[in-house]
Amino acid sequence: MKNKIVLISDFDGTISKKDFFYMVIDNLLKDKKDALAPWQDYLDGKIKHIDALTGIFSQIHLTQQQLDEFISTIEVDTYFYDTAKYCMNKKIPFYICSAGTNYYIKKRIFDSLQKYNITLISNDATYSQQDGMKLVAPEQNSPYYNANTGISKQAIVQKLKDEGFFTIYAGDGKPDFKSAQIADVVFAKDMLLELCKKDNIKTKTFNDFRDILNYIRSIYEQ
Repeated sequence: MKNKIVLISDFDGTISKKDFFYMVIDNLLKDKKDALAPWQDYLDGKIKHIDALTGIFSQIHLTQQQLDEFISTIEVDTYFYDTAKYCMNKKIPFYICSAGTNYYIKKRIFDSLQKYNITLISNDATYSQQDGMKLVAPEQNSPYYNANTGISKQAIVQKLKDEGFFTIYAGDGKPDFKSAQIADVVFAKDMLLELCKKDNIKTKTFNDFRDILNYIRSIYEQ
């Protein structure tokens, strides 16, 4: 099993300490109730996840430089870097799968993606100061396409399982639930943890990436 482990992680609220859309609402938008309305509509099942995020992100009207500076303030779990390094040294594939967008993920952790050979699978996005940020889903013929979230995290996990990998999944939100249902080991917190409890899915303690790192180390150093 040691040679067939794969780590798959969500980004927002999992690798980052706060979802980017909450950062946008809390720091950039004046009317927080109206700004959050698209997200509530998604939670109520009225609109798609990708449309909810676009509804929030399209309200950003910073200059490109201001946006880049704002993205640089995304706080990343300190132990993410240690975990990524350990995975690279042990030749454990590391995937980041996000129903957000690679637009801000690449800008925030580009060096780490390159340095630690991390595979990022996420939606694209366009940005202009006038129109804000708009998410762009992959083509419908993509094996990772999902009409609701753009990217199907479940499809990524299933593909890796089909290739014979022992799948370790980390996440915090509703879009992670279907992945958690099929992953071999789940590190869950926040909404995902509550959903897993309701569905009787066993999860590992997940306070930060130190928990994931210690678990992987326990396999390799037992």
